[in-house]
Formats: sequence, C-alpha cells, structure tokens
Amino acid sequence: MIKENVLKALNSQLNAELYSAYLYLAMEAYFESIELSGFANWMRAQAQEELVHAMKFYDYIVQRGERVDLSSIDEPQKEWDSPLAVFEHVYEHEKKVTGLINDLVNLSTSESDHATTNFLQWYVAEQVEEEESANGVLQRVKLTADSPGGLFMLDTELGQRVFTPPATEK
Repeated sequence: MIKENVLKALNSQLNAELYSAYLYLAMEAYFESIELSGFANWMRAQAQEELVHAMKFYDYIVQRGERVDLSSIDEPQKEWDSPLAVFEHVYEHEKKVTGLINDLVNLSTSESDHATTNFLQWYVAEQVEEEESANGVLQRVKLTADSPGGLFMLDTELGQRVFTPPATEK
C-alpha cells in the first residue's frame, strides 16, 4: 500500500509524462509544418519514449494495488520561432522533469517508501540521459544557426533516430 500523498504524486507524474508526450507531438507537428521531417522524426521518437515512461508509472501504481487517477492534459505550445527555440524548450522541459522526479524521490524517501524510491531510480538515471540528449541536439542546432546547409544535414541525421520499445517488464 502506498501512502496517499505518494500515490497522488505518482499519479501527478504519470500525467506529467503524458503531457511530455503531448508536447513532443506538438513539436513534431511544428517541424512537419516547416518541412523538417528529420527533426519531426526525432520528436516522434521522443514522444514514444515519454509514453513508455508514463506506462511504467501506470503499471507501478497498479502493481502496488492502487488505482490510477488520470487527469486532463494541458494543451501544449504549438508554435516556435525556430528550430533553436524548440530545442531550447526541449532542454528546459527535460530539466523541469528532472526536478519533478527528484521531488518524487525526496517524497518517497521521507515517507520511507523504499519500493517507490527503488522504482524511481530508473527515472533518475533516465533523466540524466534525457538532458544529455536534448542538450546535445540543442548545441548542434546552435552550431548551424548561420548555416542552412548545416541545418539540413542535421535534419538528415535526426531522421535516422529509431524508437526501440523496451522489453515488457510487467
């Protein structure tokens, strides 16, 4: 059994992960609208990853014998000034999610919920990777700021990203 405040926080994080997927789909739509299909592909893969993250929370809540409480998902931003602005947003968003995960770890630790603290360690490590990935693309987009050719080369590179679903752990 999970304490009520921890359960509420887990459900809130599940919703935040769904919002992340929604945000990345909005970014994909933006990139499709400006004919950067490689950037759009990167965002599609990112959205799929976020759905996996959300389902891990969903499954954990159910596994612990609790009820998932889905709430509405806020409408994401739909327009950006440039690919650079998009990846600045991605990087800031991932840092925000890292803070949310850290807050969850702090809560589960303070409530002596060792199972949840252990579960969250995967997300702690994952957020290091998420921030590194977002920042890596951001830095490369910055390098192409004055080079349309460089932007199109980066678009081709990002088009190679393939989402590979993790093995089912249920």
